[in-house]
Amino acid sequence: MAAVTLIRGADLVAAPWKNGGGVTREVTALPSTFSSNDGGKGAAPGDFVWRVSVADVAQAGPFSRFDGVDRTLVLLSGGGMLLDELDGASVVGTHALRQPLDVARFAGETRIDARLVDGATRDFNLMVRRDVAQGELDVWRADVPTRTLDGDVALLFCASGEVTLTLAAGESQALRLGAGDTLRVDAPDALPCTLTGDGAVLAIAIRYQR
Repeated sequence: MAAVTLIRGADLVAAPWKNGGGVTREVTALPSTFSSNDGGKGAAPGDFVWRVSVADVAQAGPFSRFDGVDRTLVLLSGGGMLLDELDGASVVGTHALRQPLDVARFAGETRIDARLVDGATRDFNLMVRRDVAQGELDVWRADVPTRTLDGDVALLFCASGEVTLTLAAGESQALRLGAGDTLRVDAPDALPCTLTGDGAVLAIAIRYQR
């Protein structure tokens, strides 16, 4: 049976960056030191199998390096961000996040220098250690009302507006999410999910390497 956890954005705790450039709010994670006692919560920086978080970025600067980690970053709000990939002193590519829900995908060992287009931004971050898991992220809206949750863990993050998610497992569960709220479903096993409302959802499927 799928285990469902509702995580309210208002309950997330902000942790300031050491360089003073912003703050991060961890949404949920599976620490690499996971045991039956910790419930998959409280991953230390760099100590995770996968981790999702929301960051408020106040100033330009380099990203922290995470070797062996695949990263996905989604712009939630703000004037936009340009992520320059560096090789030595040269810029070899740029990920442009100009509109809310623009997505960038890159390896955690890549040297990234962030430029803010017009002031502070808020961003959604998915990080997955590629040797033990894979993560996929899609943007869902109500124009396709019925979807299927699969993988070992499914995460549904309300990126904007409000949505109601109805999970059809025995007796249906209808859960309302506002911007910043997350629904975590462990072992969804092809669980039907109906989406209504005017919001957008970031849908993440995490699968462990077998």
